[in-house]
Amino acid sequence: MRFDLVDTPITDLKIVQRKPISDERGFISRLYCQDDFKLMGLNKPISQINQTLTKKKGAVRGLHYQLAPFAEAKLVTCIKGEIFDVAVDLRRDSPTYLNWHAEILSDKNQKSFLIPEGFAHGFQTLTDDCQLIYLHTAPYSKEYERGLNYIDKKLDISWPLKISQISDRDRTHPIIKDDFKGIVL
Repeated sequence: MRFDLVDTPITDLKIVQRKPISDERGFISRLYCQDDFKLMGLNKPISQINQTLTKKKGAVRGLHYQLAPFAEAKLVTCIKGEIFDVAVDLRRDSPTYLNWHAEILSDKNQKSFLIPEGFAHGFQTLTDDCQLIYLHTAPYSKEYERGLNYIDKKLDISWPLKISQISDRDRTHPIIKDDFKGIVL
């Protein structure tokens, strides 16, 4: 296998450490292998692949998730620059409900974030001109998309930089209300 799977403090949330093969020309790094990822628990096929470019250091995107039947697992890889990548557990019956975990992903550290269904996801750029590749197990559905506010005190995410940019849509995601009980998959 060309990957090591590393646990995080949140059950089912994993870091995928890629193992590039290098020589004097450079390297090759496998981003995805269906057989290997099945062994790691990603049993649904990849339905959509997206690429993002975020131009400004300190920008935040997220925190996004989709409800069933469009709940999705994501494999997030930073192919240029460096980001602070955050996943928030929204699974109703999870012992880590509303806990978050962050990882630094970069074009240098060969890490990807394997985020299961039932998590919100967002990131902050730590450098200018960050590019990410996302593999999704479900197509985007505007009707089933939801978001959490990136500055929600219930989450208390410690963004490492002053926030330089955020979209109007992400800025207006709601604060978690007391009656929010999480999502059921």
